[in-house]
Amino acid sequence: MAKEDLDTDDPRSSMPAELHHPHSECSQWKFKLFRVRSMEKAPLPSEMEAEKGALLGISSSAPPKKDLENAVTPGSIMKLCLGGKSRENIEGPGQRVDIKLQEMETHMNHLRYLCRLCGTMLNKVKGPAHDVHGDLDVASRGALRKMGCKLTSWPEVLHKVFKVNVTEDTESVHPLLFCHRCWMTAMRGGGVCSLTRTRVADWKPHSSVCQLCSPRKALYQRTGRKRRKTIPRAQSLAKRGRWDHGESIAVGDRRALRHCVIKKKARIQREQRVRSITQCHKDHLNTDMISEKLPVDFLISLTCVACDHLLCDPVQLPCRHLLCRSCIQKYANVLGPHCPTCNSPFSPSDLTVPPKAFLSALHSVPLLCPAAGCGKQVRLDSLKAHCLSHELGENCKPSDADNYLLANKGGRPRQHLLSLTRRAQKHRLRDLKNQVKEFADKEEGGDVKSVCVTLFLLALRSGNEHRQADELEAIIRGRGSGLHPAVCLAIRVNTFLSCSQYHKMYRTVKATSGRQIFQPLHTLRSVEKELLPGFHQFEWQPALKNVSPSCSVGIINGLAGCSSTVDDSPADTITRRFRYDVALVSALKDLEEDIMDGLRENEMDDSASTSGFSVMIKESCDGMGDVSEKHGGGPLVPEKVVRFSFTVMSVSILPEGKEGKVTIYTEPKPNSELSCKPLCLMSVDESDHETLTAILRPVIAERQAMKESRLILSIGGLPRSFRFHFRGTGYDEKMVREMEGLEASGSTYICTLCDSSRLDASQNMVLHSITRSHDENLERYETWRSNPFSESADELRERVKGVSAKPFMETHPTLDALHCDIGNATEFYKIFQDEIGEMYKKVNPSRDERRSWRAALDKQLRKKMKLKPVMRMNGNYARRLMTLETVEVVCELVPSEERREVLKELMRLYIQMKPVWRATCPAKECPDQLCRYSFNSQRFADLLSSTFKYRYNGKITNYLHKTLAHVPEIIERDGSIGAWASEGNESANKLFRRFRKMNARQSKAFELEDVLKHHWLYTSKYLQKFMEAHKDSAIAMQASINPVECQDDADIPMEDNELSSSLDLSSL
Repeated sequence: MAKEDLDTDDPRSSMPAELHHPHSECSQWKFKLFRVRSMEKAPLPSEMEAEKGALLGISSSAPPKKDLENAVTPGSIMKLCLGGKSRENIEGPGQRVDIKLQEMETHMNHLRYLCRLCGTMLNKVKGPAHDVHGDLDVASRGALRKMGCKLTSWPEVLHKVFKVNVTEDTESVHPLLFCHRCWMTAMRGGGVCSLTRTRVADWKPHSSVCQLCSPRKALYQRTGRKRRKTIPRAQSLAKRGRWDHGESIAVGDRRALRHCVIKKKARIQREQRVRSITQCHKDHLNTDMISEKLPVDFLISLTCVACDHLLCDPVQLPCRHLLCRSCIQKYANVLGPHCPTCNSPFSPSDLTVPPKAFLSALHSVPLLCPAAGCGKQVRLDSLKAHCLSHELGENCKPSDADNYLLANKGGRPRQHLLSLTRRAQKHRLRDLKNQVKEFADKEEGGDVKSVCVTLFLLALRSGNEHRQADELEAIIRGRGSGLHPAVCLAIRVNTFLSCSQYHKMYRTVKATSGRQIFQPLHTLRSVEKELLPGFHQFEWQPALKNVSPSCSVGIINGLAGCSSTVDDSPADTITRRFRYDVALVSALKDLEEDIMDGLRENEMDDSASTSGFSVMIKESCDGMGDVSEKHGGGPLVPEKVVRFSFTVMSVSILPEGKEGKVTIYTEPKPNSELSCKPLCLMSVDESDHETLTAILRPVIAERQAMKESRLILSIGGLPRSFRFHFRGTGYDEKMVREMEGLEASGSTYICTLCDSSRLDASQNMVLHSITRSHDENLERYETWRSNPFSESADELRERVKGVSAKPFMETHPTLDALHCDIGNATEFYKIFQDEIGEMYKKVNPSRDERRSWRAALDKQLRKKMKLKPVMRMNGNYARRLMTLETVEVVCELVPSEERREVLKELMRLYIQMKPVWRATCPAKECPDQLCRYSFNSQRFADLLSSTFKYRYNGKITNYLHKTLAHVPEIIERDGSIGAWASEGNESANKLFRRFRKMNARQSKAFELEDVLKHHWLYTSKYLQKFMEAHKDSAIAMQASINPVECQDDADIPMEDNELSSSLDLSSL
């Protein structure tokens, strides 16, 4: 038992399972026999001396790198099985060891030189090899910890990055090392993902057809073709010439130099590639100018490893390699921040100046003067002065040395400007700084930064460094590799990224590309402050009544400034808003470039146009319905929100000496959500008239005060005065009735523009005029409240024409084009149902009959027009329903031919009238339809009152009434109806939920504040211009952060893939 325990505990007793023969029991007894005999005399493997030479004639060459020698490698499997003794000591001459042992040892020797992950030969990849089962070194652990990875061992990292479990690897099947390229892949992925498509090798146990031990192509064995013999062509080939390094180097030195450097073909390819990057052959000195026969190793130490020229302004990398400063900067910008020799990564802050002893040796190198006929030997630090001493007529080449060295006035060697401290740099450049500042104050308005950047750009252009100059110019214009903070902010807002999602994208791109393409969050917040209200200074003359003169006012509580009683505002009401005047100032500053362009287009003097500006504002207010998060059954009480917003419609000026106003800016998209700026968000129901009155009372007070004053604001560097005009037109029918205090839509008085009742509107469909106004509604409310004539309720309602509450906001009498289309489409949908069921023949159809008519209509529209039934009419459904194609489809279900023609005629008339109230400027866009509108509306009304009398006998809808009676009068007064619609505010409703998901703050008050802030940034013209200028920024980012890796061997099983193709901004 003791012997068995000893055998079990002996380290030599461990044998891989692959060595057991699957069919023969004799091989197992043979292994046991070897093990027992070796225990009698053979020492342990740890006590044996290293055997010299090869075992069984198989040479085990040393690993290619120092890291491979220090790494843990598997021992010889034959020595393990033979107990540390050689084959001759165990067997007699003529006997053979089991062939399986030889094959396994050969197989494991092959595995030592392969990468565990990609299967590449380790000696073909630059950089050290790494242990698969080891712990992370200090440098790798620190780099991964900066990117948020807290793993401590390589098996965990490889499992995360390459999805490979290496803890179950065996030495006889899997390699124990992985290459430096796979290490770089793991580091670039932050230890959690792979940003390049690496194909992991599939390792299999040794067999008779092992590809590692017998790497023959199966193609010849499969097809039976005979391999062609190689025809010797040694005599026909030209003799390879020796590499000539100059006449100053002896033949023996050439032979030594040839063994120190790489092959000539690879060297020529590398020189051409690097020369195309550095472009320094005109600025740096060649080694052919050295006059003496210097040692080869010393000569190599004086040359740049990137361009093979003499070092110019040398810098030292952390790996102790020396390069020219300009060469390493260009090399890093193109191929990434790593050493050209050993591929070690570095950062720009790691570049240091070499020791003074090396610099003195470099400056003392003797060179031949490049001037023709001179031939003198000059020190490197004196070459420039020597070349300048020649006469101008001589054919010298000062261009090779003019830009090489700085003038030294004696004393200690003059240090380079970039190697000095910040204080020393300021001291050396103080005279130049004063000159540049004086020039900037005199010529460029004090913009020192633009002058310095322009000088640097011109210096790069003059030095033929066009690549770096193009990058600098792109960065100045906000579309370079490092994106402008405004571009990053626009990307974040338009893609609805939260802070954590943007920060994750920022860290991933920075860790992958090695450059800061996106800007950090604190930089974006500084840009936000400039774009949000409360940043710019302004003044009101005279000062606004009951409004604070402070300019730096951001988002405030919407209930501030009003009495917070239970009747006025419930306790659970949450509202956030901007101050009205501060928001208008920010909106005008956002349009500063457009205003100045308008002045130049109208040939107006910029300095003379400082007063007489008039700004037209469109106000909109609408409820967004239930915006609560639907989790499960949803909340018990619906969460409803109302948004009040405004749009800058136009800016005009009254020039001196002219009678009419000149419009210098007009909103190109007045019905877009990008032009509708939010002012106030309220968590309240839009039908709650009292709460709306209490919340919007401060807004009304600020609006009334701004009407009586003028704004003094700096536009284009000069203070200019603005007056504001407000039009409350962006309201739907329900909101207008709430704000003007009218009764609901089911009342007797159906119109908000005139005093017509339903009966009057149905009997006279066309001849009506606008009679209601805000002032008249206020008087009628006072009559309703006081009842001075002591009348009954019906008599009092007839006197005030349906006004039953106090109007709290002045609305402009107009027609909402969007809801007009929806309302008319709803009415046509009902007409289609009645015509299908022949309603004109029936007096009182049952509910089941009406349902059958609607089902038939929905089925026909779904089958022919692909229109799915909706519970409530919306704008998209209305646009597709109100077409001639839809009428043709519906007429297939109408039995009477006469009714079909009338239905088609009714739709044709409506389609001719619709562009008049939908167009932004109908006088320019549809003048013919505008001229024929009165005729078409009269014909439309005749059809309704005759053919469809069964439906419009004594009643008519409010939108049909406004369409037929009030459209020409509104267009004659305002010039347009579509431009003043509420479509922009309606289309912005879908943004509320998306902005809400961007923020994870628990409080509802902070949530409304964040939504209001990001919605304002979404409508910023400044950010929209950046987004238009950077439509292809994603493609540019892909090209800039794609890691290009040069493959030394075509058999490397790794495929290049563009990193940014897998970088989805909206999914981070």
